[in-house]
Amino acid sequence: LQLAVESGGGLVQPGGSLRLTCVASGFTLDQYVIGWFRQAPGKEREGVSWISRGGETSYYADSVRGRFTISTDNTKNAVYLQMNTLKPEDTGFYGCAAAKRLWIPLLYGDYDYWSQGTQVTVSS
Repeated sequence: LQLAVESGGGLVQPGGSLRLTCVASGFTLDQYVIGWFRQAPGKEREGVSWISRGGETSYYADSVRGRFTISTDNTKNAVYLQMNTLKPEDTGFYGCAAAKRLWIPLLYGDYDYWSQGTQVTVSS
């Protein structure tokens, strides 16, 4: 069972966009709550977006609401994080996590599987 951020990190100018892709092997993502987390240098890890099992409900941190969108593609067993209007404060190491829960855990430690991370840098 493995979770991975397949693509999407990189360097982008303020106002730009990136899309992160989280894929799973060995299990079906739509049976899990998926969370996207990030950690900036010198700061604690924070959750930015979550999607419920089956993809019916999504949640966002206040800092990204209206700019980020979480979505799923069951045919590809993938969850995406579309990040628009990026700001320098969005810079950080991003990863996804999966939890087989009936509720949405907000804390990284409450998840069952974690991906490796990818660096997102927003800078001019």
